[in-house]
Amino acid sequence: MNLLSLKSLAVIATLLMSGSVSAQYVWLDAKGGKQFSDKPPPASVARKDILKEPSSERRTDTDKAPASPVTNSASAPLTTAERNADFQKRRMEQAESDKKAADEKAAAADKTANCGRARAYQRSLEDGMRISSTDKNGERYTMNDEQRESEIRNVRKVVSDCR
Repeated sequence: MNLLSLKSLAVIATLLMSGSVSAQYVWLDAKGGKQFSDKPPPASVARKDILKEPSSERRTDTDKAPASPVTNSASAPLTTAERNADFQKRRMEQAESDKKAADEKAAAADKTANCGRARAYQRSLEDGMRISSTDKNGERYTMNDEQRESEIRNVRKVVSDCR
């Protein structure tokens, strides 16, 4: 090999090496300026202000300045188990919400049906036709005028709740 090829090889090696020597950490200082370094930022730098750090060396919560538990849980990435638990919790809440909505819909349908039956019974009572019913012993009897008026009052109360 000649001298020229050795020099060009040295230049190429230097260029390749300089990429790995460049700043591995980038963060914003208190004034908002970018800081570049191959050493980790001071502990006083908030996690959200660190723009870049080497992937092989992540700062842990113990490297940072003491912070409130809310800050630690919000800034730390969730583990798979935590994400799964969060997903299961959301899924259970959605299932409960769906069940509640279905129950409310069924209750509204039942109320509509009951109101329809009450209005039909009220019309029957107010038409003046003879109405027969059965007593607790299963015997059939025909309502007299007093019983009819009492039933009309009761049905009117039920129908008034339907509006």
